[in-house]
Amino acid sequence: MIRINLLPHREEKRKARRQQFVLLAALSALAGLVVWFVGHTIITGYVEAQEAKNAFLKREIAVLDKEIAEIKGLREQAESLLSRKQVIESLQTNRTETVQIFNELAQQMPEGIYLKSLKQTGLKINLAGFAQSNARVSNLMRNLEASPHLEKADLVEVKAAVLNNRRVSEFSLNVNIERAKSEESGVVSSVSTSGSKGKP
Repeated sequence: MIRINLLPHREEKRKARRQQFVLLAALSALAGLVVWFVGHTIITGYVEAQEAKNAFLKREIAVLDKEIAEIKGLREQAESLLSRKQVIESLQTNRTETVQIFNELAQQMPEGIYLKSLKQTGLKINLAGFAQSNARVSNLMRNLEASPHLEKADLVEVKAAVLNNRRVSEFSLNVNIERAKSEESGVVSSVSTSGSKGKP
């Protein structure tokens, strides 16, 4: 009977398998490292590209914000100029109105009325003064209502007063300027004057 010793042969196979395992492990690690490096490089490239896009967008947004601010400033200037133009046009349209109102007040003012002030705010005129009696004030209001340029005479106050040692009626009333609807505007002006007609 022949005896064969297989131990060296088995030991060589085990050694070869260990070497193969180590080689495969090294190759797997190397492959993993290569995959990680390639993935990291690609992702880094994407991130850098996106950051560059973001920076570009920020610059463009800043430029647009500046242009929007300039456009807003130009729009405000245009609106201001348009408002001034409308005021000037309104003043040109109604530039003879003050003269007409003064003439109309002079014509409608009855005897025995003394005006101490006249103030215009928009289309409303406030008249303040003295009258010989309450009847004179009523007569003035009727005259103003009948005027083609004035309307809505409204008595604010009337009270007794003493002027030059004489008892008189001190009054304050409002009257509106009558305009065509197309000519009405929001122009506000104030005019103060003093004068007399038929001093009490």
